[in-house]
Amino acid sequence: MIFPNRTEAGRGLATRLRNYADRKDVTVLGIPRGGVPVAFEVARMLKAPLDILVLRKLGVPGHEELGFGAIASGGIRALNPEIVEALRISPLDIEAVTSREAKELKRRERVYRGDRPALDVRGRTVIVVDDGIATGSGMRAAVNALRQMKPARIIIGVPVAPAFTCDHLRQEVDDLVCLAMPDPFYGVGQFYYDFSQVSDREVNDLLDRAAREIHKQEYAEASVVTD
Repeated sequence: MIFPNRTEAGRGLATRLRNYADRKDVTVLGIPRGGVPVAFEVARMLKAPLDILVLRKLGVPGHEELGFGAIASGGIRALNPEIVEALRISPLDIEAVTSREAKELKRRERVYRGDRPALDVRGRTVIVVDDGIATGSGMRAAVNALRQMKPARIIIGVPVAPAFTCDHLRQEVDDLVCLAMPDPFYGVGQFYYDFSQVSDREVNDLLDRAAREIHKQEYAEASVVTD
């Protein structure tokens, strides 16, 4: 399966997640940047609020496209021990990469949020959405960060990921929905015709649009009750 773009992937994913539609206890969290356009479509079709969970991949020095782990909001770090051991990544390199990416994570949180407070997910069903998963280290960091926020349930939703990654992650969450689990799997981008970079501005625009749509829904529901 090859998706035309992230928007279409999000619509397909939302269809598979339709059991969570029209529920007052559901929040959708997109992982910036690429996961946000996917999550926007999921949130829109499920009529659920949208927020973000900021992650940063920890790239192997000299081969940054290969992640050996990830960090998430709240000071969470998840490492992939197999990659660390296989490539003999030193503790010094791990700390150096972590420090650099932590600065970028804080910058992105400021850029994306501004004065917008994070949604409270305590006691809610949270659907974490990205445009795809490769090794799973980033999503594992996201799940660990979320657990500290005390949601009732954690759901992972992605358009594409390798089967072995899904099998491992499925043991750590309440549900996992993935549209395609191709083999061989070399990278998320190979399963999109358009995998162009998502800008900070696009992330902000989608968050603003989602907030406006939820506000309209709440206003419409309040009007029905009043009438």
